[in-house]
Amino acid sequence: MTRHLYLARHGAADAFGNLTDTGRRQMGLLGERLAALPVDAVWHSPLPRAAAAAHELARHLRDAPVAEAAELIDHVPYVPRPAETPPSWAGFFDGYDEAEAASGHRLAEALVARFATSTGDDTHEVLVTHAYPIAWLVRHALDAPPSRWLGLNSSNAALTVIDHRPGLPPTLVMFNDMSHLPPDLRWTGFPDAIRP
Repeated sequence: MTRHLYLARHGAADAFGNLTDTGRRQMGLLGERLAALPVDAVWHSPLPRAAAAAHELARHLRDAPVAEAAELIDHVPYVPRPAETPPSWAGFFDGYDEAEAASGHRLAEALVARFATSTGDDTHEVLVTHAYPIAWLVRHALDAPPSRWLGLNSSNAALTVIDHRPGLPPTLVMFNDMSHLPPDLRWTGFPDAIRP
C-alpha cells in the first residue's frame, strides 16, 4: 500500500502574497492534470496564496476535502552551519538566531512526521505549499544531508511526486514537472536570470 504525495508550490502570487490571475490559471491546469486520480485530501499551508491555490486546484477534483496543515507553512527548515553553507548562500542566513533556526527545524521535523511516512493504506494526497517545504521533503526522500535542501527550488504550480511504502525508502517519482503548463506559465517563481 502506497502513500502518494503530490507536492505543488502555490501558483504565482503578487507582492502582498495573494494569488494572481496567472496563479489561478496555473492551479486550474494542475487540478485538471490531477483530476483522474483518486485524491483523498488536499492539504495547504495557512498562508493565503497557498489556501487560495488549493481551493482553485480542488475545483477539478471529485469531492476531495481541502484542509489547512500548519506544517506546510513557508519556513526555513534548516540553517546550515558555516562550513555547510555554500558561499552564494552565506548572506541569506544573516540575522537567523539559534532560536529561529531551532524553531524552523522543529517545524521541518513535524512536516516529515506528518507527511513523509507510510499510512499502511493506499492514499493520494495533494500538498499545496511553498518551495522550502518541498525542498525539505525531497531532501528527506533522497536521504541527503540536511543542508542539501538548499538550491532545490520549485516553480509555481509545478508537480513533485513522492511515494511512501511500508518498509521501503521513499521514492522520488518526479520533481518540478511543469508539463501541464503552457510555456508562458512555466518557471514563475524563479529569478529571471535562471529561467531556461
